[in-house]
Amino acid sequence: MKSEIIVALDVPTAAEIPAIVNALPDRITYYKIGLELFASAGPDALRFLSDNGKRVFLDLKLHDIPRTVARAVEAAGQHDVGLMTVHAGGGRDMLTAAAEAAASLGDRAPKLVAVTTLTSLDQNDLTELGIQRSLAEHTAALGRLAIDCGIDGLVCSPLEVATFRTTLGEGPILVTPGIRPAGGDVGDQKRVATPAMAVEGGSSFLVVGRPILGAADPCSAAEEILKQMDAAQA
Repeated sequence: MKSEIIVALDVPTAAEIPAIVNALPDRITYYKIGLELFASAGPDALRFLSDNGKRVFLDLKLHDIPRTVARAVEAAGQHDVGLMTVHAGGGRDMLTAAAEAAASLGDRAPKLVAVTTLTSLDQNDLTELGIQRSLAEHTAALGRLAIDCGIDGLVCSPLEVATFRTTLGEGPILVTPGIRPAGGDVGDQKRVATPAMAVEGGSSFLVVGRPILGAADPCSAAEEILKQMDAAQA
């Protein structure tokens, strides 16, 4: 399966979605709805995408008691969500409950991907949180736990994707945020890589927001990233 791009719709209102989607290449089918937009517009934020043949990556990073997370997954199944995030740090019972809830939905089930370690965190942050193992060990352990619980894949930094692809094989979905074209501004991300590096590492989906939405010409910026991805997959 070829790597795909997911455009992160990190905008404050659903009213901004149509202009963004219509301005970008038709080849881009997946769009991410995150906390800011979902808190602003709720399920209305998903409607334009579904009505226009686009897929939804609902990035709410669910992290709660197992029953609550399971019900949230079931609710997402009513809205044609293709991908959905949960936090691997929620533990075995929560992850298992989420996977079982998705399985119960049949064809309406979103694919679940577990966040291991946020790309805004580094080793100093883990130490401050009282986590004694290294960032690499911590991320690997959470990834193995999530897959063992029946989660479909992982969200991981592009610096970790190659290791996960090697250890977990071709089956799991691997979603990589923190994608920045060479020379681009890294913003608040601490673990970033270029599109080519992520593709070569085995990423299934590359999440890109600011390098496209913040560009003077978002369509040209998206085309350039797609070009870099194609070259890495040739």
